[in-house]
Amino acid sequence: MSANQSTETGSPRSIRGSEAEEKLRGVDEVLLDARDVEVHFPIKRGVIFDKTVGYVYAVDGMTLQIRKGETYGLVGESGCGKSTFGRALLRLEEPTNGTVTFAGTDLSTLKGEELRTKRRDMQMVFQDPLSSLDPRQTVESLLLEGMHAHGLTKDKEAAGARLRELLQAVGLPAAALRKYPHEFSGGQRQRIGIARALSVDPQLIVADEPVSALDVSVQAQVINLLEDVQEQFGLTYLVIAHDLAVVRHISDRVGVMYLGSLVEEADADGLYATPLHPYTRALMSAVPIPDPLIEDHREQIILAGDLPSPANPPSGCRFHTRCPWRQEELCDTERPQLRVVQIDGVPASHRVACHYAEQIHSGEIERHEVDAMAIDPAANEGGPTVNTQENVGGQPFSTP
Repeated sequence: MSANQSTETGSPRSIRGSEAEEKLRGVDEVLLDARDVEVHFPIKRGVIFDKTVGYVYAVDGMTLQIRKGETYGLVGESGCGKSTFGRALLRLEEPTNGTVTFAGTDLSTLKGEELRTKRRDMQMVFQDPLSSLDPRQTVESLLLEGMHAHGLTKDKEAAGARLRELLQAVGLPAAALRKYPHEFSGGQRQRIGIARALSVDPQLIVADEPVSALDVSVQAQVINLLEDVQEQFGLTYLVIAHDLAVVRHISDRVGVMYLGSLVEEADADGLYATPLHPYTRALMSAVPIPDPLIEDHREQIILAGDLPSPANPPSGCRFHTRCPWRQEELCDTERPQLRVVQIDGVPASHRVACHYAEQIHSGEIERHEVDAMAIDPAANEGGPTVNTQENVGGQPFSTP
């Protein structure tokens, strides 16, 4: 089944479930625990001396847990901080605040050799399969580099057998070892990237947009490959993507991210069956359904305006400037926290960061039109945090 197919009865992952996958879902051991993670990049100005005039709040309070053996899908539109968060988990970007605990170890306490050694258990598959591979190295050299760094190449015969095993696992012939990255297609390069991540026998793989640069037909092959190697090697995944069909196909749980933080988290089937946050509902309405009758009559939500700048995020709920259910009482002033909603049939594992999730779901609060807002670019260049905006009627106003 194609990774881009969507059904009304359940996700392809749940339909295709095997005994091994059911066993993985039953494991409750937390492998990675991220608490209040923040990544703020300073905005500097100055000719002789740099002066910090503001910050880009790329990640602004992310809290999530990933259990051993599961696939956690992290979705959101471009610019919301997904990739920065994934890199911060591996400390490829240094977190400004918060803690990341991996297998009981606080990664913030590790430095130098200790951190390098721990990274054997945490690997990453990068978004661009070409730029992430050194064009001057053969595939054999690329795979051996990580193994050599962690002392896994002392026995040359065993290392050679390991390389052939990795290539077989990702569906490439042994002859690929002698070739260079430019000699492969995009899908084959991504397979090499996956093999490189597997070469040091990790526990967790952060896959950052692993199929976004590939053709649709190749996307399905790579996603199915990720599932196969997960079962074969007992891996845990954090899959970062903006394609909701891809995430539904592969994930056990899904987190929806908007402007630096989670707005909703639930089991994959529960999220797709009952999206509760207005932003999640808007994302779901954009996923095509291969049934013209359903497609023509389902809810259509087109968001007004662009994603606000992370250098000057809105006060209160980050989504209130584009929300069709916005209320003036709390949305503009108080930032909502992830919480368990009181809705019949919605489990405690389904959490939403919305003040009015219950009222929106019941229909007590009705959807309304949202005025498009033009944000003054000067407000995002380290200036004051007041946005000069204009509604469609042409009357200017300011928000805190």
